[in-house]
Amino acid sequence: MEKEKILVIVDMQNDFIDGALGTKEAQAIVENVVKKIKCYEPKNIYATRDTHSENYLETNEGKHLPVIHCVKGTPGWQIRKEVAEALSDARIIDKPCFASTDLADILFARHYKENIEIELVGLCTDICVVSNALLLKAKMPEVTISVDASCCAGVTPKTHEAALETMKMCQIDINN
Repeated sequence: MEKEKILVIVDMQNDFIDGALGTKEAQAIVENVVKKIKCYEPKNIYATRDTHSENYLETNEGKHLPVIHCVKGTPGWQIRKEVAEALSDARIIDKPCFASTDLADILFARHYKENIEIELVGLCTDICVVSNALLLKAKMPEVTISVDASCCAGVTPKTHEAALETMKMCQIDINN
């Protein structure tokens, strides 16, 4: 049976690209992510959106990362324009923390109906990409899960590399 190839785009939002938590590395992967999206069937594309409320600084995450970002409805919360246009019919899942249990449940259900493999791209490699990849691997240990390093950026280049190494050690394939 042929595998359905699933693409997960993690948090390609303005605040992580050139907003409150943006980096030049994040800006540099936008074109790669758009090209990657075009390689997948729209029905097999899922995108996560980091989603916080006005009281973000009062949350546990806000106490550890006191930078207001991705507040629902703000320009920084929006998926980058070029990426959003490429996503067309993709399913977008809002998530209040690093990894999306809703995404994991959706893909787990698909895994029981069909043979799938999952590729992740997006931001930030060392926080939300690694969290989602490890959650998916824990929930579906026999599913091939990969990350395209050329379509990811971390908070810093050093922590990007550390996250890739961590995922590799946990049997997640790292490409490019």
